[in-house]
Amino acid sequence: MKPVTIDMLRAHLMAASLTAMAAEVLMGLALLVSPVSQPIFTSTRFRMLATAAIVGGVVVIRQCARIAFAMAVRSSHATPGVCITGPVWVAADCPRRSLVILHLRFTGKPFVLDSQ
Repeated sequence: MKPVTIDMLRAHLMAASLTAMAAEVLMGLALLVSPVSQPIFTSTRFRMLATAAIVGGVVVIRQCARIAFAMAVRSSHATPGVCITGPVWVAADCPRRSLVILHLRFTGKPFVLDSQ
């Protein structure tokens, strides 16, 4: 596999694992509040719902990262490369730098971080 593909997969898996962790925390809190029987968590319906929640969470994270990248480009905190394959420059003082980098990892675009 190419390193770019591995980086894209790693970003998606990180987003999926963070979403799954958040869903697990919410489930734990729900168990404290409402009496739910244990067989519910082994049902096919619950597993399908959990999978849909994780996929939905990844989509939401991707959209948030895309919006952050668009805002960074508009505010000149990120400057796309001269050609399509050129690296994207990301400023050190970008307020949403982590989301911008996450978007670039999701899309497989090369980037350069400003080290000011």
